[in-house]
Amino acid sequence: MKDRSGLPQAALNYIKRIEELTGVPIDIISTGPDRTETMILRDPFDA
Repeated sequence: MKDRSGLPQAALNYIKRIEELTGVPIDIISTGPDRTETMILRDPFDA
């Protein structure tokens, strides 16, 4: 999985809720134990 379109709706809802509760955008998530199983949702260095 390389982008959020491959995530189940429940996972997308969870990410959105965490962002709402913390007031912080989630830029990167891991979908497994390997480095290749990381999704960049937004560039964390983009202002």
